[in-house]
Amino acid sequence: MSAPGAAEVVERIGRARASAILRTPHAEAAAPAMEAAIRGGFRVVELTLNTPGALDRIAELARRDELLVGAGTVLTPADAREAVRAGARFLVSPVVDEEVIETALALGVAVVPGAATPTELLRARRAGAPLQKLFPAPGGGPAWLAATLAPLPFLRVVPTSGVDRSNAAAWLAAGAFAVGFVRPLFEPEDLEAGRFDRIEERARQLLAAVGA
Repeated sequence: MSAPGAAEVVERIGRARASAILRTPHAEAAAPAMEAAIRGGFRVVELTLNTPGALDRIAELARRDELLVGAGTVLTPADAREAVRAGARFLVSPVVDEEVIETALALGVAVVPGAATPTELLRARRAGAPLQKLFPAPGGGPAWLAATLAPLPFLRVVPTSGVDRSNAAAWLAAGAFAVGFVRPLFEPEDLEAGRFDRIEERARQLLAAVGA
């Protein structure tokens, strides 16, 4: 199967409503932890590039047609090129960097820059990013997002930090395009101890919370 284009990637993220985002210093835990999340139902998955061996894990997962695989913590055009070469179909950054956005667009993949204010969210969209990552979590939570989208309804915002089982549905009700789960899915203590069954169970619970 041919790799999906950026527009299809955005559509699939919106349909899935939630992604599994893995960041860990434990290289040996990365593969089994993500497999646990996949067994729990996640089909949109992201590995941050500061996870040891992330590019190898991305390459392995990208061979599976049922998965949509992305790279996180993409900070430079070189990061973007390496991630896409490995098979990433979307690139996520904690900041708005026009060079990274331009590189992603030139490579034909979706890009999700991180933004913390309405001005940054709009800047990301005007630079060509089809999705905007809300990072870090604003103090106002879902209410902040609803207030921001009132005058800027064309934004497609994906909150990640601050999203958990208790508020995921509220984020989506406030207008989030999708949400991403980091620590609430991949508890560092479970990763370190190899308790991957707990990750699988949390995956099922989190997806149930968003109605996916």
